[in-house]
Parts: sequence; C-alpha cells; structure tokens
Amino acid sequence: MPRTRHTAASALITVAALALTACGSGDPATAPAGAAGTAAAAGAVPTADVVSSVHKDEAAAKLLPADVRASGTLAIASSIGNPPSATYLPDGRTAAGTDIDFADAVARKLGLNLKREVASFEAILPALGSGKYDVGTGNFGVTEERRRTIDFVTYINDGQGFAVRDDSRLKDVTDLVQLCGLTVATGAGTTFEVTLAENRHRCSDAGRKPYEVKTYSEQGAIWGSLQQGRSDVVMSTINGLRYAVRQQKGVRFLNEFKRLDVGFAFKKGTPLAPAFQAAVNGLKADGTYDRILKKWGIGASAIRTSQISPPEIK
Repeated sequence: MPRTRHTAASALITVAALALTACGSGDPATAPAGAAGTAAAAGAVPTADVVSSVHKDEAAAKLLPADVRASGTLAIASSIGNPPSATYLPDGRTAAGTDIDFADAVARKLGLNLKREVASFEAILPALGSGKYDVGTGNFGVTEERRRTIDFVTYINDGQGFAVRDDSRLKDVTDLVQLCGLTVATGAGTTFEVTLAENRHRCSDAGRKPYEVKTYSEQGAIWGSLQQGRSDVVMSTINGLRYAVRQQKGVRFLNEFKRLDVGFAFKKGTPLAPAFQAAVNGLKADGTYDRILKKWGIGASAIRTSQISPPEIK
C-alpha cells in the first residue's frame, strides 16, 4: 500500500515512539564498560557488541552448497523500522536489532559475508521467490500459509499482541470479537493483517459492528494513529509492542494473543537451511544466543533448538 502521509505532529510521535534516532550513543566504542548483554534503558538503542567474538564453525560451514562456500557471500534483505527486531542507531545508517545480530552472528559461524539490502517488510518474501535475495529477515513468523512458498530456519519465538492508549477500556483480548466496533492499526503484509481479515466476519455473525482495520507500512504511522485517536488498538509483535510502550507515554501493552516461531526466510527448497540451522544451534552452544537475547531484553523469546520450517504454533 502507499506510504501514509504524516503531519508534523505525527512525525514527532514517530521519533518518540520508536526511537529510530534514539537518544544514546550510536558508536559501539562509546558503550559503557560492562554493557555487553544488557538491555538499554527507555529511549536508547543497545550498542553492546555481542557478535564479533563469534568464530567460524567448520562443520556447519561444510553444510553450505559448494558455490556458496566458494563465493563466501550471501544477499540478505532486511526490513528495518520495528525495534527490537531491527532499527537504526542515531547515525541513521547503522542497522541494529535482534534480526541484525542473529544474521551477523550466523554469517560469522558460516564464514560468510552478508550483502545487506534494506527492503520493505511486504516486499521481502516475494523477492525471495524471484531469487533477488538469498535470505530475508523481518521478524517473520512461521505460518502454514507462508510455509507453502517459503522455508524458515527458526531463531526466536515471538508472536501477536495488542497495545492501547491508557484511556482505553480494553482489558486482555482473548477473542477478536472483543474488538468489534473498534479501529485496529497494524502493519501491511503481516500475519496480523491476515488474522484480522479472516476473523472480521465474526462480528457480523454475532450481530455486532465489524472492527475496522487500518494498515500502514511504517511503524511510526501505526503509533501516530493510536496516539492521535485515529485508531483504538494496535496489533503487532509481542516484542515490538513491549519495546514501543517503553519509548512513549500514554500507551500500554495489553496482552499476548498468540505465539509464533520466527525464522530466517528462504525460497522454498533452499539448500541453505541445514547450514543456518546448525549455525543457530552453534550460537546456543557457545553462549552467543543468550547474550543477544539479554542485550535486547527478550529472554522470554528463547527457543530450545532451531528448526527448519516447523508447523505453525496453534
């Protein structure tokens, strides 16, 4: 969908809400001693280096296709703008987040260089199918619909949740019919958009006014719509919501709705999956995995072991 126009007020909210140019140092060298493995305070993006100490795992690297081992390079598409998954440091150029750290750490395990290109969330999965990129990151949840055309290698568990303004009467949303008559803001091309579309009829079936869904390509626009009263509730990632409500006043995390495994995304039938799986499990074994989660404050998203395209969590 076209990008939403912002007023000056909503632009300010975008900065405050998502800390895309957050207060705090953008230079990892200026991070305080002992910062490694700690989540940043509200308004700051963590800069601790938890990746550069990762060493190549020869056994995992041997699982790569011969042509990839020979070139030593992979093209990766990254969706940026939904922290803590991926955002920018204050310099406005350096990408940071759980997706970025995990991708960089896996590349080190496999002895690869990543050629990263920033792409919109909704464009990445189709581009994998066309062969434009080898791998994509965007906090992609593993669903049955996506598994038909995409292969995944999981590295965290996240999912769907809700947030509202402090003046909302909504409590925990355990059934989407609780949203009947309200306006829900969410991301374009996401599992949230699909879930809302598939269940909207239930309001009419119950004789109630259906909820309205407004989709946006930018997280700042989502939060601007909530703050300005153009929407009543936000549906987004659990980790993203918890991060965002710490960055702004007048909003609160409501509840988790559904958990989903999150993974690196590949074209269906990719030969890269076994190597990536081995690399993620290697990061768990050497402690890097836990350091990344601790850095971003998402310990509850840990998985026991990486899987290749597991069934959707029901």
